[in-house]
Amino acid sequence: MAGGSYTGPPPMPELPEMQALAERLDDALAGRRLVGADLLGFSSLKTVSPAAAELVSTAVHAVGRRGKYLVVSFEGGRRILVHLSQGGRVDLERPPKSTRPRGALVRLHFGEVAVLVKEHGTQRKAGWWVLEQGDDGPLATLGPEPDHPEFAQRFLATDSGRRLHTLLRDQHFVAGVGRGYADDALNRAKLSPFAPLRSLDAAERQRLVDAVRSVLAEALGRERRREGGLSGASLGARFAVHDRVGQPCLHCAGPLAAVNFDSHQVVYCPRCQTGGRVLADRRLSRLLR
Repeated sequence: MAGGSYTGPPPMPELPEMQALAERLDDALAGRRLVGADLLGFSSLKTVSPAAAELVSTAVHAVGRRGKYLVVSFEGGRRILVHLSQGGRVDLERPPKSTRPRGALVRLHFGEVAVLVKEHGTQRKAGWWVLEQGDDGPLATLGPEPDHPEFAQRFLATDSGRRLHTLLRDQHFVAGVGRGYADDALNRAKLSPFAPLRSLDAAERQRLVDAVRSVLAEALGRERRREGGLSGASLGARFAVHDRVGQPCLHCAGPLAAVNFDSHQVVYCPRCQTGGRVLADRRLSRLLR
């Protein structure tokens, strides 16, 4: 099947959305002291010690990002991490509210401003961590950022048999890219999402590195023009290829196709990326082994 019937969850926030959100939160919170943390979804807190209460009265040093994680750094070295997973979103509340919206996980109070983390849908995979100084928690196993030289080195020199789309989404291999921008970057590089990395020549590998970086840079530029938090259930049509099955490819104007899996969809252009071949649906592949 070319695949226009996929009805899975929308793509999660990726590096551009999380970076721009971190910058907006840094503008709003840097220098403010934590007044309190209302735990609204018990399972969302992934750590036991230190407790969030131990950060009360401590000032925010900066808000940054690593991979798809928000990193709120406090004076003294402790940090709060937030991962939005598939349906997690963030509201900036001015003034803070006392409501408990559906899917609410935590509300962090900073005086006249509060940060509400909530989750749309039913997956309940978004979470937050309170880390002691020197503890990297889930950040410890992340791969390099796409703008880091090690990212390029991994794609230019690694003799891996893994498929390109899989590698781009592997947060241990490269941090911050998800299936949305992976689709866009592979289309821009005119490479099959299912090509193994070892099959690419040097020029194709460099084309992929350049495509990933340019797609993310352009998306970050667009995202920086938004205001506020990251609150909508859907992040809108922010992709050139992903989630646009049947629409024209930007390179050749041919219709985009998709390979559907149980949990996600890979969108590509048969003309530009797979030599005219329409790839088979994979949702039943587990039954055919």
